[in-house]
Amino acid sequence: MKIGTMFRDLTTSLVKKPITERYPQVRKKGPEGLRGRLIYHPQKCIGCELCVMDCPAGAIKIIVLDKSAKQFVLSYQVDRCLFCAQCVQSCRHGCLEMSADDWELAALNKQIFTLYFGEEQDVREVLDGKAKSTA
Repeated sequence: MKIGTMFRDLTTSLVKKPITERYPQVRKKGPEGLRGRLIYHPQKCIGCELCVMDCPAGAIKIIVLDKSAKQFVLSYQVDRCLFCAQCVQSCRHGCLEMSADDWELAALNKQIFTLYFGEEQDVREVLDGKAKSTA
């Protein structure tokens, strides 16, 4: 490297603002159409399990508590998800959608990557081991 080039770069660096973004402190909005974590609306679900059948990664399971009363819990493994949105396309009743805001999914503990969606008491029942998965 030439000395003249080095001094030119040094003086330019002292005068210009840094290009680095302060990411954790300053967060920008995600781009249009970003596919983040899955959102489940249990009140719309009828338990048809099309989302489970069409998920190429096997990241979704429907746990049926009572099909006639429409009591379902969705088990979602974020670490297995491909974020392809095939489950969203397959759902005829609009139960699933991809979040555009929740896309920062790094963690130190693998247990937080398994999420359970549904009514609070139904999820508690599943976590206590009183229900069986259909998939």
